[in-house]
Amino acid sequence: MIDDETPVLDNHLHLDPDAHRGIDAVRDFARVGGTHLLVVNKPSWHLGVEADTGEDFRPVFERTIEIVDDASDELPGRAWPVLGVHPGLTSRLVDERGYSPDEAREIMQGGIDLAAEFVERGEALALKSGRPHYDVSEAVWEASNAVMCRAFDHGGDLGCAVQLHTEASEDLTEVAEWAEARGLPAHNVVKHYAAGQLEGPTPSVMSDKDRLERAADRAVEHDAPFLMETDYVDDPGRPGAVLGPKTVPRRVRWLLENDRDDAVRTAHVETPELVYGIDTEGTLEGATRQ
Repeated sequence: MIDDETPVLDNHLHLDPDAHRGIDAVRDFARVGGTHLLVVNKPSWHLGVEADTGEDFRPVFERTIEIVDDASDELPGRAWPVLGVHPGLTSRLVDERGYSPDEAREIMQGGIDLAAEFVERGEALALKSGRPHYDVSEAVWEASNAVMCRAFDHGGDLGCAVQLHTEASEDLTEVAEWAEARGLPAHNVVKHYAAGQLEGPTPSVMSDKDRLERAADRAVEHDAPFLMETDYVDDPGRPGAVLGPKTVPRRVRWLLENDRDDAVRTAHVETPELVYGIDTEGTLEGATRQ
C-alpha cells in the first residue's frame, strides 16, 4: 500500500489543455495514489503553433503553465512545468517548411531562450531539449546538438535541470560532459524515456517492470539516482501510446509490495531533491488522499 506520507512523482508527462483528457488524466493519477507531476509542454505543432521565431513559443508555454496550475489543484502535492522545444521540430522545420538547418537552429534556440526566461522568473522548474532519436543529416544533427547545448548554457546560468529527449542509449557520457563544460552538473541532466541503466545523465525510467527492476537494483548497488515516468502523451489520435497516467502510482505500489521501499524513496524523494531541488515530502505535508 501507498501511505499518505509517500510522495509519488511522475517525472515526465504531457497534458493537452484543450483537445483531450487534460485534468481528467490528473484526477486518474491522484485517485490511485499519485501526488506530484512534472508536466512537459506538448510539441508546439500539436498545440497549433508553427514557430518562425522564438517568441512564437510563448502561447505554448503559457498554456502549459495554466494547465499545470489547474493540475496542482487536483493533487495532494503539486505539479511543476518543464518548458522547452521538442527536438523533432528541427526535422519539421527543415523537411516540411523549407528552413535550412542553421535557420531551424536559430528558431529553436530562440524558443529555449524564451523558456529560460520563464524559469528565471520562477514560473517553470526546468528546461526541455534534446536531439532526434531517428536518423537525420549531419547538418540537422549538428544543429540539434547546438540547440541542446544552448539549454545547457541556460541550465548552468540558472541552476536548473534540463530534461532531454534523445536517441535510445545507455551511455550519454559525452552529452553530460557538454553540460558540465557549461556549468551544469551531470546529475542535473535528465534522460527522459530511459532504460534501467544509464551512464552520464540521471535516468528518468519508463515505468515498465523490467526497466524499474534494473534501476532499483542499480540504485541499491551503486547509490545511483533515478526517476520514474510515463511519457503520457494525452493525444486523442494515439489513445494507447506510451503509458497511462495511473502507471507510476501502480508501479510504486508494486515496488513497495516487493520490499523495494529504498528504490521508491530514491525515485520520489532523494532524486527529485538532487536534480530539481524540490521537496516532495514537504509539499505533501498536510495533504490527504481522497
